[in-house]
Amino acid sequence: IFVDVSTVYKAKKDNIEKDTEEIVKTISPTYEEIASDLENQLANLDGGYEKITTAMSKQGEQWHREIDIVVNKMKTEISEIKVKHRDLLQKHLDEIKQIQALIKQTLLAIEEIKKSTEVSPTIEYSSKIREFSKLPPKIEVSLPTFIPKPTDHEKLYSLFGQITPFISTATKNKVLSLNKPNTSPRELLDEPELLVTIQTGYEKLCNVTCQNEDRIWASGNMNNIKCFNFKGSLLQTIQTISGIFPSDITVDYDEYLLYSDWSTWTVYKVKNGKTEELIRLQGWKPINLCIASNGDLLVTMFSDDGTQSKVVRYSGSTEKQTIQFDDEGKPLYSGNGKIKYISENRNHDICVADCGAGAVVVVNQDRKLRWRYTGHPSVTKNKPFKPFGITTDSQSRILTSDSDNHCIHFLHQNGQFLRYIDNCDLGDPFGLCVDNNDNLFVCEFNRGNVKKIKYLK
Repeated sequence: IFVDVSTVYKAKKDNIEKDTEEIVKTISPTYEEIASDLENQLANLDGGYEKITTAMSKQGEQWHREIDIVVNKMKTEISEIKVKHRDLLQKHLDEIKQIQALIKQTLLAIEEIKKSTEVSPTIEYSSKIREFSKLPPKIEVSLPTFIPKPTDHEKLYSLFGQITPFISTATKNKVLSLNKPNTSPRELLDEPELLVTIQTGYEKLCNVTCQNEDRIWASGNMNNIKCFNFKGSLLQTIQTISGIFPSDITVDYDEYLLYSDWSTWTVYKVKNGKTEELIRLQGWKPINLCIASNGDLLVTMFSDDGTQSKVVRYSGSTEKQTIQFDDEGKPLYSGNGKIKYISENRNHDICVADCGAGAVVVVNQDRKLRWRYTGHPSVTKNKPFKPFGITTDSQSRILTSDSDNHCIHFLHQNGQFLRYIDNCDLGDPFGLCVDNNDNLFVCEFNRGNVKKIKYLK
């Protein structure tokens, strides 16, 4: 067998170049990101534990104040009992002294009779012995007793508070695929191409999310969530727990389906065919979801009274971060019960499509407002900008749906308008997602279709 050494050499050189590019552009930055995150956690460790001990000290001070209140209240009660005790004894003493005075008067009268030689005082004398013999009851009023309760140290410890163990969460080991989309700049197609139209059967289609290289999940105005392959074949249907349509859907790094249900204040996970409760809120209704690059879950939500909105980051079921106000204390998002789709960009910016405010609101990972996008002047797009769906691609560019104007706004990561996608006969575009190859999936709200669109070369 003859082996062309030059061919093998060239192939190996090509592999070396590809490996170099993969290490420099993907693998090394990923490890740097992991190391940076761990360094930040270490840097914030002392401060975090100091907050815990401060909270414990405040709890102790509060307990001391409460104990002082209880002791002073009991002292007041003892003082009131003491007054009643004194009054009772004094009353009986006064009665005895009155009788003693009568006895003294009687003895004086008897002495006068005995000394007298007159007959009448002796004849008129009436004995008081029977009256004085009726002794009053002897009054003994015992002192009240303070009976201290034994200290139950275990119960006291549990009442004081609870120290939860630190939770170490690790996302499933992810292998950086060599087939991962190239993050080097990719040019836009002159005209985006419609690749596939998937008919979902929903009368009103809201949400779409990619599970893997050949499957998507979709949901709309029905009490279920459907899984399709890219050819449009229905593979699986999941029924919602509440019987109400889900607010939003997403897929985590383990490829498990997550969905939010505003009617039960809950985010659910569908794992191995079984639906389990992941997060249950109080006073807030979860709306839209996305999985962050580190595996955290980002949730947009609004208050029960519909006056406040915020974004909350979760690690598993544990709340890690809340994003609600800017540096001046003003709300970042409109205070209403309207949907607010969310996506994390590759630069870790958190992008929210706030249709109630008519704006895309972008903050960095430190919750600082970076920019707002309120639409682009256009002769043909004459209805007010109300962004609904939002997603980001491998180039850190942002796509948001403008349902009323039947188009997609394509934005630079710094907020500059780049172009519209409006040529694929889009009707009422709503929920969006992109796959690992930067193919765009668009929900058509009133048609019930998901359209797969290629927009990059």
